[in-house]
This record gives sequence, structure tokens and C-alpha cells, in this order.
Amino acid sequence: MDHATPALRPLAAERSPWLRGTLRVPADKSISHRALMLGAMARGETIIEGLLEGEDVLATGRAMRALGARIEKRASRWHVMGIGVGGFLEPEHDLDFGDSGTGLRLTMGLLGSYQFTSRFIGEASLSARPMQRVLDPLRAIGVEVIEHHDNKLPIALRGPRTPVPIEYRLPVASAQVKSCVLLAGLVIPGTTVVIEPMMSRDHTERMIEAFGARIEKRTDAAGQYTVEIEGLPNLRAQQVLVPGDPSSAAFGIVAALIVPGSELVMENILINPTRIGLIDMLLEMGADIELMNVRQAGGEQVADLRVRHSELKGVIVPAERAASMIDEYPALAVAAAFAQGETLMQGLGELRVKESELLAAVTRGLRVNGVKCEEGPETLLVRGSGRVKGGGRVITHMDHRIAMSFLVMGMAADEAVTIDDQSMLAASFPDFIARFEDVGASFIRYTE
Repeated sequence: MDHATPALRPLAAERSPWLRGTLRVPADKSISHRALMLGAMARGETIIEGLLEGEDVLATGRAMRALGARIEKRASRWHVMGIGVGGFLEPEHDLDFGDSGTGLRLTMGLLGSYQFTSRFIGEASLSARPMQRVLDPLRAIGVEVIEHHDNKLPIALRGPRTPVPIEYRLPVASAQVKSCVLLAGLVIPGTTVVIEPMMSRDHTERMIEAFGARIEKRTDAAGQYTVEIEGLPNLRAQQVLVPGDPSSAAFGIVAALIVPGSELVMENILINPTRIGLIDMLLEMGADIELMNVRQAGGEQVADLRVRHSELKGVIVPAERAASMIDEYPALAVAAAFAQGETLMQGLGELRVKESELLAAVTRGLRVNGVKCEEGPETLLVRGSGRVKGGGRVITHMDHRIAMSFLVMGMAADEAVTIDDQSMLAASFPDFIARFEDVGASFIRYTE
């Protein structure tokens, strides 16, 4: 399928007098993807409440339907009638993931062990992203990559007659690569092992275990993290309540911290230890962030957050924090621009293999808005002065994290900050503009 390039829809955010009230945050995207996938693999009816209905997650839902699961929305809940581990059907058409890298990589793992052909396609931006990091372990399992374009989409896979469990050691902690291998291991007899240099997001492990699989996890004295999963489990349907997405909450947190006079509350936010690196770093920078009503929900810890405007100071962000905040570095860079002093972010090599070469894109966005910064191979140094001139136009490369981070910058900068396109906001925060307007933000809409 050819994807036409849509017309750009620029958007600017201008300085707000304050941001106050309750900011509604979308449901967690990582958990939404996995709930649909594991619901499709389980026997019985999985009921999902609070599913993020952004384009990325809906693409995963369409793929699960194409593989034989029955999925429908009734009122506010999603119902998934699964077909059991090993029960997926060969898709009749290409599986189109639009711009969803998470849905694509995890589904490649799901289908890697099936002895049929599955072909994956996506939009231009997804088709430009490298997939070698997930193809390498799949090849080790015995998967035949019968079509690829320099390890990029379109990609077609065919599973082996006899897949073999593997022990795979990740060179860099990555939740998506780890999840790809673990999901493939569900359909392989025997024990599949994944070893990470440090723990990345563990939603896949938690949800696989909640659905009934046998899984073992351990961390050694050096921080190395090992996961073992037994293949061919009898997964049982579950009720899943999806909490608020901490990656989406990051934009509200940073906005409240940098806009004078602000106080925002965000309710039912996931505070999984592998996802709150940004909050930990902002607290070290002097942020006023209060975690209220901390509780358990569906195997995950959640809380309500109260965030007040704060005078921030520069800090060193060590490399070991990267795994717990890899998607939040653009937002952290904006916070650092408004802090007093230098903030040095280390261990950012993972950003160079993310969807739009995030590190370089963030650096350019900072510079066009008057922020002094230096980019290294795996570092970003931001020289904050307590205020940002703004007035720049940021090239987002169709990345929603860059788009929202620099819109947040515009809410506190001296001059409005413009992003080249707003269309990708639908991927993870469909009502971003309306929800921020509800708490006092002001946007300028353009047409080109």
C-alpha cells in the first residue's frame, strides 16, 4: 500500500500566564499495545478498560484482528476474544502499522515462530526506521527474512519448521527488543532467555505473568537483568485497567514546572519503577512534584501527581537512568533549558537508533529557539539560563515526542515556538491541544 504524504499542519504554542487545574492524560500506550496482543493470544474474553485509542494502538488492534482474534468496543470497554497460544492465522493481507514502531516490532516477535508468511508495511516515517535489532534475534530463532530493504520495511517473515529457544544478550537495554524476543518465546517449546545490561521497561514481563505464563526475573549485583520464559503456556483471559501514561504525563509535568504560577494535577498515572526516571531527575533538579494516593492496579503501581511551578537547577543525568526515561529526554531537555546552570545527559546512544534520530532533532530544536547546547556521540549538554527566547520553528520529523516537548517550551518562552506539523499528535495524545487549552495553554494554528 502506498502512503501519500499529507500536507503539513503547523502549530505554535505561545507564552501562558499560568497552567492550573486537572490535566487529563491519555492511557498508557505500552500497556495498551500489550493488552491487545496478549488478549489475542489468551483463551477466553479479555476486557480492557481505558485503552488508549490513538492511531498506533488501533493499528495493533487491526493486526490482531487480521490474525484471527475477535476485537470489538462496547461502550467504553474493549473486548478481545483470544484464540490461544499458537492459534494465529496466516494474514490474508499485509499488516499495516502506520507509524507505530512499538506495534510493529512486538508483532514481528509474536509471529516470528509461526510457519507462515507475514508481511509488514507502514507509513514513510516508519519505513525509514531500522529493524535489524529485532531481526537479529528472530534470525537466531530460525526465522527466515524473505523480504527486507536494508533491514527496513517492507519486511516479510516466515517462521521455521522447528523454532528453537535462544539465550539472547542485548548489547543495549531495550524494552522493544526484549519484548520481541519474549513474545516469540511464548510460541517456542522450551525456555527462552533474554539478558539486558540493565533493566528496561518491564511491562511485557508483568503482563505475560498476569496472563498466566511462567516467567523468572533476576538482577545481579552489577545490575544485569535476566528474564526466562517457558514456551507454550496456557494464557488465560484477564480484565485489564490501563493507567495513565507517564510518558504523556511528562509534558504536563514539565509545563507546570516551567510556566510561572502553575499547578497541575494528573490522576491515575502509572509509576512503574522502570518508567519514572524523568520524575526522579526533575526532583533532583528541585521540582515540586507530589505523588498522592499511591496504589496498586492490575499489577502496576499508580498515583495521582500534583506539580507546581519550580525554580530548577542543572544536574548530571547518569547513563544508568537512560533505560527508565528513554522517551522522556526531549521533555527533560526543555526543562533543562529553563533551569539555571548546565544539565549534562549521558548514555544517549539509544536515541540515535530511535525513530527520528531524536538526539540530533532535539539539539536542532533547542538551538533554533536560542538555547545553548552541545551534542556529543552519546551526550547532550544544555546550558540553561532560567529563560528561553523561543521564536523558532522546530522540525519534528513526524515524532510526537519532539512535537509536544517544543510546544511545552512555547508555553513558557518569551516568543511563540512553532512545530512544522501537528498531525502525529494523534499517535499518543489525541486531545493534546484541547486538554492543555482547558488548563490555560494558548495555541496558534496555521495553514500551509
